[in-house]
Amino acid sequence: MDSHLSFAQSRQSEIVGLIRRLVECESPSDDPAAVNRFVELFADAVSDIAETRTFPGGRFGNHLRCEFELPGRRKSGQILAIGHSDTVYTTGTLARMPFREADGRIWGPGVLDMKGGLAFFVFAIRALRALETPVSRRVVLLVNSDEEVGSDSSRALIEREARKSDAVLVLEPATGLEGKLKTARKGVGDYTMIVRGRSAHTGLDFSSGANAIVELARQIGKVSGFTKLERGVTVSPGVISGGTRSNVVPDEARVTIDIRAPRESDAAALDRKFRALKPVDKRCTIEVAGGVNRPPMERSAGVVRLFRTARRLAGELGRELEESTSGGGSDGNFTAALGVPTLDGLGAVGECAHSPRENILADRIADRTALLAKLVAAL
Repeated sequence: MDSHLSFAQSRQSEIVGLIRRLVECESPSDDPAAVNRFVELFADAVSDIAETRTFPGGRFGNHLRCEFELPGRRKSGQILAIGHSDTVYTTGTLARMPFREADGRIWGPGVLDMKGGLAFFVFAIRALRALETPVSRRVVLLVNSDEEVGSDSSRALIEREARKSDAVLVLEPATGLEGKLKTARKGVGDYTMIVRGRSAHTGLDFSSGANAIVELARQIGKVSGFTKLERGVTVSPGVISGGTRSNVVPDEARVTIDIRAPRESDAAALDRKFRALKPVDKRCTIEVAGGVNRPPMERSAGVVRLFRTARRLAGELGRELEESTSGGGSDGNFTAALGVPTLDGLGAVGECAHSPRENILADRIADRTALLAKLVAAL
């Protein structure tokens, strides 16, 4: 048996114990004090194997940087692993969604997205140390506090570390119960369109009004047509508002729109279309704000090389590894857009993220931990 897999199997109860401590330390994005408690817990869990440093996250919790002490005399270059401390679950969720082990699975808020992956990486590092497996590069793990809400405060830190790195390993959940890695992700963006018209009394002075809601409806129809399913491009108006009273011609209305684009060229083309919108009713004006906040993670040659390395190493563990494309974004979008080879979905295997049924497969803990150890050693 592969020595890294044997180590992970022998330490599985400890890995599960760390997952439990992480899950039971609730850390919603909008509760910086809770996130900071999680950061302190995680920093303490790696204090014997890493040098840690925190960075302020503004209105969010602190970001954490861990640089690990690993076998091997000379270190040239850097491997960056990326995770996040925040979850989508409000404080108190644990009371109705407790950590539990049942039916070959582990359940709890954030266990899949992505506290399981963080625990796996810690024990991958412990495996390398215990087995004295030489590692030729520095290994840094960034744990940011605002990934679930766009990574606004952590993006600069992520990009700074990525520029110093030869490869990026993203500890987000795998795709499906097959445990597929993610070699491409769509770019993600939000646009806000505001239409301003002219108010008037609907009964006494209807003709002098310019109805902003009517104009907005016309524009929503237009932007919905930007969707190109054959290219994987989607444009989805999600929230609309406008008007004050039914007997007043509304002078303002707005819509927020989600966009997904698999290629940078698609995102740029969408942006040009949004900026070129013109009102049908010339008495109205249109203001467009926003854009892409996570660039596409495209399946580059560097990404493919990383995946092929991972697939070969997984084969040594008796696992067949496949790749996938995701419509959602991660911090890997930022690093891949910089041209740094990035492999995503290296975390836990499970299902039902962001739901009361979130869980991971217990029998995939050891091989995923071993894969991370072998991948770090091979790069």
